[in-house]
Amino acid sequence: MIWINGFAPDQYQLLFVALLLDALVGELGWVFKILPHPIAALGRLIGVLEAKLNRAHRSDKTRLMRGGFLVVFISVLSIAVGWGLRVFIEAHRLWVLELLIITILVAQRSLYLHVRAVAAALDREDLAAARRAVAHVVGRDPEKLDKGGVARAAIETLAENFADAVIAPVLWYLVFGLPGLLFCKAVNTMDSMLGYRSERYLMFGRIAARLDDAVMWVPARLSMIFLVIASIATPAGDPLEAIRVVKSDAGKHPSINAGWPEAALAGALGFALGGPRYYAEGHEETAWIGAGRAELNAEDIKRSLYLFVAACLKNGVFIAALSLISL
Repeated sequence: MIWINGFAPDQYQLLFVALLLDALVGELGWVFKILPHPIAALGRLIGVLEAKLNRAHRSDKTRLMRGGFLVVFISVLSIAVGWGLRVFIEAHRLWVLELLIITILVAQRSLYLHVRAVAAALDREDLAAARRAVAHVVGRDPEKLDKGGVARAAIETLAENFADAVIAPVLWYLVFGLPGLLFCKAVNTMDSMLGYRSERYLMFGRIAARLDDAVMWVPARLSMIFLVIASIATPAGDPLEAIRVVKSDAGKHPSINAGWPEAALAGALGFALGGPRYYAEGHEETAWIGAGRAELNAEDIKRSLYLFVAACLKNGVFIAALSLISL
């Protein structure tokens, strides 16, 4: 690492600064006007491999095996790239490069801005713009969503991605460094592209979905804890109701992980999330999570964003405490 006046930041300090940098300036979008975003590049690679390996005429067993091959290949590749970066950074003392990588791959600000754009469109009574905005962060068919459905979809993805895009990369970086961070993002990307229950992906994407379940198991439950704690500092937040809804409803979600942060948010703010979902592949009825209002609006998105920011701050304080302990 590059030493400045005899000081080189450790893993905790780098992570804290990266979280702060991401919160203030985001994922450095100007860089990706010149260079491809690593997750976008990974997505293109996954798309190319899926198109070649996932042929409709193949048997279910063959598609399952081919999907497993893709998962193993992408997982090993991500770990190898992470390990190579780690060796390169340590050899050349380029801690600034590691800082930038973390900042790019933790998505606090970008998630906030994407969801805020949905609220802004609903505030303008522009349903078409709200549908376009929510389509950037959910895999559902936006044309089937009314105003309440758009708001609910935005809030659900905010809760779920607090776990997937904030807590998970933080945890995997803390435990396994850059190889863990890149592996976590690769698994999440594979699941977001392949982990559907449609005819095309049911077998081919099954291993990707199950691996994502395992990788996100602990982060999902940690995210629930941060949301419950953050609800104490949120206007009209109800931490006790959040805990009650988590206990009663978290397991009702089709995902073994997404129900935890969604239930915490629903209980804390008095919402009902879930219900009918519309995808390009078809319609899915899911259980309701929470006993509050299901007809949500722009103000409810703003309240959810307030809770999200408070939870990100709690996460940052926790990392700051680890940084101080490590001094």
